[in-house]
Amino acid sequence: MDIQNLIRPSIKALKPYSSARDEFQGSNETMVFLDANENPFNNGINRYPDPQQGALKSVLSDIKGIAPANILLGNGSDEVLDLIYRAFCEPNQDNVIILPPTYGMYEVLANLNAVEIRKVNLLENFQPNAEAILSIIDNNSKVLFLCSPNNPTGNSFSQESVEVLLTNFKGIVVIDEAYIDFSKGASWLKRLEEFPNLIITQTLSKAYGMAGIRLGICYASADIISVLNTIKPPYNINELTQQKAIEQLGVVDLAKNQIAAILEEREKLIAELNQVTFVSKIHPSDANFILIKVDDATLRYNQLIEQGIVTRNRTTQPGCNNCLRLTIGTSDENKKLIKTLKSI
Repeated sequence: MDIQNLIRPSIKALKPYSSARDEFQGSNETMVFLDANENPFNNGINRYPDPQQGALKSVLSDIKGIAPANILLGNGSDEVLDLIYRAFCEPNQDNVIILPPTYGMYEVLANLNAVEIRKVNLLENFQPNAEAILSIIDNNSKVLFLCSPNNPTGNSFSQESVEVLLTNFKGIVVIDEAYIDFSKGASWLKRLEEFPNLIITQTLSKAYGMAGIRLGICYASADIISVLNTIKPPYNINELTQQKAIEQLGVVDLAKNQIAAILEEREKLIAELNQVTFVSKIHPSDANFILIKVDDATLRYNQLIEQGIVTRNRTTQPGCNNCLRLTIGTSDENKKLIKTLKSI
């Protein structure tokens, strides 16, 4: 597959903006910078940030075993997803495929970019219907979004179905792995080099506890990363975000210990939920949340709100009638949730 054939002609012809920090590539320790019209008085944030986030990418490269040339960082994963639309989807001409119930921003971004949305609902077991997906594609089908582990259902897609889609879909396949750190399954990062059309998105918002700094990560071939770098804003990751990410990622075993604690709490919560009379089903979860089916999701959601507990009512989503999504909290928060559920 030649990725160049998938890129929008206007993007191919685009001459990217070259910032002052892009043009000067040398060491900055002894240099006098008079090139970017910055305030010269040092306060730690008076200079523009590294537009390619070299130090942060080096840290991520060591953690994930992926070369920096295969990494793009975004202002949250949503910016990464938007860049994918802009690079590969011609407005009012191309289409993308999403698999409801799934992450809502895929559809929002399609609408923002004037791209047709084709929906193939997940099967009853919340697995992709590969045959149905492949039956609706055409020459203008540019991107297929697979959220695995899936939000809001919590399950991972089978390796077999994903591989069928990667092999037979002739556009870009995006595997959104926002929750992969909570899964027993392996990340598709290990097979990135096998599929030139594969993009994997991850985040520091979930397992790494950095939702507040808005940092999304994109892993793909060097060709795809080069295209996305061409169209991203020059300073899309601010200096404070870069510094905080490097600081937190450098705390040995912090994320590992917190993931272990969340997984332990998840199992305890599942055991307790089985004793709640109006919970009729607990869907399997590879994420830091659980999707449960109750007798009346709207009623139970409002009752929990009255008791100071905020959950997510997913009853309007395909296949999620009367379902609530419960994020795994701290031990004390989960105990309060269970106590409340058993009392209402």
